[in-house]
Amino acid sequence: MPKIVDHEKQRKRIAEATWRVITREGMEKATVRNIAREAGVSVGSLRHYFSSQSELLAFSMKLVSERVNKRIKEMDFSCPPLEGMKRLIRQFLPLEKETKKEMEVWFAFTQRALWDPALQPLSNQVYHELRSVIKLIIETLIKLELALPNLNVDLEVDRLYALIDGLAMHGIMQSNHLTPEMVESIVDHHLRSLCR
Repeated sequence: MPKIVDHEKQRKRIAEATWRVITREGMEKATVRNIAREAGVSVGSLRHYFSSQSELLAFSMKLVSERVNKRIKEMDFSCPPLEGMKRLIRQFLPLEKETKKEMEVWFAFTQRALWDPALQPLSNQVYHELRSVIKLIIETLIKLELALPNLNVDLEVDRLYALIDGLAMHGIMQSNHLTPEMVESIVDHHLRSLCR
């Protein structure tokens, strides 16, 4: 009897192998051959699931995005509003082993999306999704009357986005200096600075 293969599960397994190659050796080593070796499949088998390297990288990045979204949907927000906002922001920062790996892959992907047109739509989509989450945080502060009066929503969205990006980058590049506790303290300080 022929073996039944779960194609979606296999695609995710290959995507996770892609993450391991990227975090261990960098995006330039994320070749079809190296990823196939890491996943324990032949190059031909990998090409059965992904017709191009760009398609494989895009799927790998979608998987990161799906995992973040899944964690957010499973979060418990029955807590004070500022605590809920901090919990939400944590999902986008490299504070734990899993989120650190996701961030490393995301930064490598973002860099490649600068010159690979096949990856730019996904890069733009994730940018706008995160910006929507950040805008929701700022608007919630205002709606709950926690925010300082006359807060400039667009400016504060861009400022918080830049802070999250900067903390994520420094959390990856300077993890010995910028500890998770420091990152959380900075986020807490920034959110409180927006409040009355």
